[in-house]
Order: sequence, then C-alpha cells, then structure tokens
Amino acid sequence: MPSYNKVILLGNLTRDPETRSLTSGHTICNLGIAVSRTYQTRDGERKEETTFVDVTAFGKQAEVIAKYMRKGRPLMIEGRLKLDQWETQEGQKRSKLSVILETFQFVGGRDDSDSGGTSNSGGQSLRSESSDQSLRGGGQSLRQTSQSSIDLDGDTLDEDVPF
Repeated sequence: MPSYNKVILLGNLTRDPETRSLTSGHTICNLGIAVSRTYQTRDGERKEETTFVDVTAFGKQAEVIAKYMRKGRPLMIEGRLKLDQWETQEGQKRSKLSVILETFQFVGGRDDSDSGGTSNSGGQSLRSESSDQSLRGGGQSLRQTSQSSIDLDGDTLDEDVPF
C-alpha cells in the first residue's frame, strides 16, 4: 500500500535553536516551533489551541537556521514525521513524535536591530532531499551542482548538503 509522509508547518520558534556537531563534521540543530489554531465553539466563544512541535535539521540547513533564527521568530518548515520509541530505566515504554526538516523558509521581514535577523520579505528557502538539492530565493529556483557557490545573505554555500 502506498504511503506519504509530509508535514508543512508555519509557526514561531519556542526557543533559540540548539546546535551540535558530530564527529563526522555534520551539524545537527534542534528547535521547537509553536503552531496555533483559532476556532469558534458552538457557544460563539473564540478559542486558541497551540501545538508544540520538536524539529531536527541537519547540515547547512542547521547552520543557517542557528545563525539567523531566534526564539519568537516565524519560520515555515516542510519535513517528515518521525516516531522515536524507547524504554525508561523503570521499564516504561515512551514515544515521541517529531519532525525531520527537509525544507524551510524564513518568514517576515529583516529586523536589523536584532543580531540574528531573518531574511527579506521575499523569503528564502534552503531545500535538501536525496534526489533534489535546490536553493530558492524569491520566485527563482536554482539547482545545486556538486560544487555550488550561492550567496544566502552573506553565507556562501560551497558544498552540497549531505543528504
């Protein structure tokens, strides 16, 4: 039976991105995003429901997010769901659903008063998948070759994203 695992979220970061480097040299970035939904009850009362989602990014994407994003900033992500399961020392089974980031796009305008401003209002995204590695800025789309040198607000991507 066919299956499809795709998540698209637009929300605000709940904390500053946390990065770490593996011994292989790859970067991992963990971040949280809050996604809100407003609805009206049968009584006409407006309510807001917020969902908190943990997201993991890898490679150049992780580095760019860590450099430009801060708590409270809006971010649009595309990714896939991943279920982690483990057992505690007491023998209790635990599980956690999270998102593995595949593509992201900065949302909103640049805030020069903050040292970690976001991109321009045209938005920029950095996309990486095993079969399609591209960089988009505004409405343009550029395919990355094995040696690319594309400027992303002062950051130069000199290598492929390792996916």
